[in-house]
Amino acid sequence: MFIERDILKKIVAHLNKDEITVITGPRQVGKTTILQRLMKKFEQQRINYFYLNYDIEEDRRHLATQRSLLNKIKLECGEKRAFIFIDEIQRKEDAGLFLKGLFDMQTPHKFIVTGSGSLELKEKISESLTGRKRVFNVKPLSFIEFINYRTGEKYSDRLKLLFSVEPELAEELLEEYITFGGYPKVVLSDSPHEKHEVIKEIFTSTTEKDLFFFLKLNRPEAMNHMLRVLALTTGKPVNYTWLSKETGLSLPTVKNYLYYLEKIFMVFPVYPFFKNRIKEISKSPVLYFNDTGLCNYLAGQFKPVSPGISGFQFQHFAWRMLSDKYEETLCSLNYWRTTDKAEVDFVINCTDKVIPWEVKYSALKRKEVTRSMYSFIEKYNPPEAYILNKSFSVTSHWKNTIINHLTVGDAFM
Repeated sequence: MFIERDILKKIVAHLNKDEITVITGPRQVGKTTILQRLMKKFEQQRINYFYLNYDIEEDRRHLATQRSLLNKIKLECGEKRAFIFIDEIQRKEDAGLFLKGLFDMQTPHKFIVTGSGSLELKEKISESLTGRKRVFNVKPLSFIEFINYRTGEKYSDRLKLLFSVEPELAEELLEEYITFGGYPKVVLSDSPHEKHEVIKEIFTSTTEKDLFFFLKLNRPEAMNHMLRVLALTTGKPVNYTWLSKETGLSLPTVKNYLYYLEKIFMVFPVYPFFKNRIKEISKSPVLYFNDTGLCNYLAGQFKPVSPGISGFQFQHFAWRMLSDKYEETLCSLNYWRTTDKAEVDFVINCTDKVIPWEVKYSALKRKEVTRSMYSFIEKYNPPEAYILNKSFSVTSHWKNTIINHLTVGDAFM
């Protein structure tokens, strides 16, 4: 069964635009599968298209220059407008300039390209194609996409009701998703052992192709060790000095490696929210991996589903849900810490308001608001605040703030 991806609808809606459609994201998240779905749609509708993959030697010959590509397109598609798919474009050294030249020739064709999160695709294409492209970032499956697949799309229009009526099923799916993550091949694998081997291959492929080969890092074992340390400390502010000592890497090298990991979509920094540099943490980011399953694999916690989900794993899950929720807004996702140890897991920082979120992987039976949350409310007077937990939903008020205790179903479905 094909896993329905929400981003596919957005990509289809962009096909009638002249801009180049750039589909990017980490390796193995389903970019090529999305192309295959589009090509199948074109076949059914008898729409002219042509596909090239830069990984295929024969195809690379036709991608050597803009003229050689256009000649090949003319041969295969004639003079009519065609949709041209180019897979793994990041492998072409001058990919950005190559695509810019094609666009500026004002051919009748629509170009759709994919590439993993290499620095070439992330930066050079973005620089060269300013005003000429729309980028669609494909991620591992969201929790909603995962639920819809695992339930055969049966409840896609009433997921909130599913969480209310079938709480045991909902919790089982939640723990499976948090443990194994949302990489499509992992989700499609049957056994925990098979899932482990698939995530291992994904990790190896990513590091070997995007880090060790492309960046020519001369200490791959040090990078792997740093990734494992980061996985074990996910959800905590990065201490660069400690990380340097723990890995045996110099401080500049640690920061350089973290920069690369962010550029290939493996880790994402969440920066602190602050107004007072003296009393509030203002520098150290918290890092989250692009996938909870990948993080668990690196931390040695990739195992059969059990009640052993930790608070930090649930916090990692909440980060993904909140980053998706606010991705297409002008709001930023931050965290809050003070030098007096007060902390709020997430702060949604918008132009006109801030919204604090606390995350508790526990089955609350009554209203619980921490001193840290009260402290944030006292200081910043947010219109609303949220406490995400396993089982308790209620709305209360304190001063001018509405405090919402929400379950996953209430918050995100």
